[in-house]
Amino acid sequence: MRYVFCVFFLSLFSLATTVEDVVGNVEMKLRSIRSLQANFIQSYYSSNVSTPLEEKGDFYFQKPDWMRWEYKDPEEKIFLYKEDVFWFYFPEDKEVIQSNLSKEKYESEILSLLSGKKNLKDDYTIEFSAFPSESPKTWKLKLTPREESDYTHILLEIDERTWLIRKAIFFDWAGNKQEFHFTQIKTNIRFPQSVFELRLPPDVEIIKDEPIKKK
Repeated sequence: MRYVFCVFFLSLFSLATTVEDVVGNVEMKLRSIRSLQANFIQSYYSSNVSTPLEEKGDFYFQKPDWMRWEYKDPEEKIFLYKEDVFWFYFPEDKEVIQSNLSKEKYESEILSLLSGKKNLKDDYTIEFSAFPSESPKTWKLKLTPREESDYTHILLEIDERTWLIRKAIFFDWAGNKQEFHFTQIKTNIRFPQSVFELRLPPDVEIIKDEPIKKK
């Protein structure tokens, strides 16, 4: 009898958890952390190609908005965002692209979600979603942009224990899908300053991607 009561109580507790509760906890968690480190798998599914492109590496984030994506497989490359500038470093090509356009990209995609800068309830219509997952103890949300966007919708997988984003899947209007999967997540780490710096050999070419001036 005691077991039945416990199961019944837990089921009521689960039903009482609303989308607003989950979103509020996620936003609170993301805004509370000072830094984050994780392993990531990034997969791109094209509507024109049957085999997805899969890349792996390490991710680093430090507030207010410093981020580093260090790709290790299948190609080594580094994406560094710091002080409103995005650096794309391709060691094999001995080439760095410096972009000042990245602020707009930063504000609208995966980086803004992970930094906690977005107000999810203001920017998206949010509902629970039952999309397939390998992790049973997670909340699954579907975010539909309230205003015109590059994406039709976004799926988020939230860890029930930590309230951190474990997976984010972006669907665009052309039928393509981009997925980010995070594991081995650690928070509030004190990073050495070198993590958010690029140490470039002298023979690397720096290409500046200048913004287009509006008339």
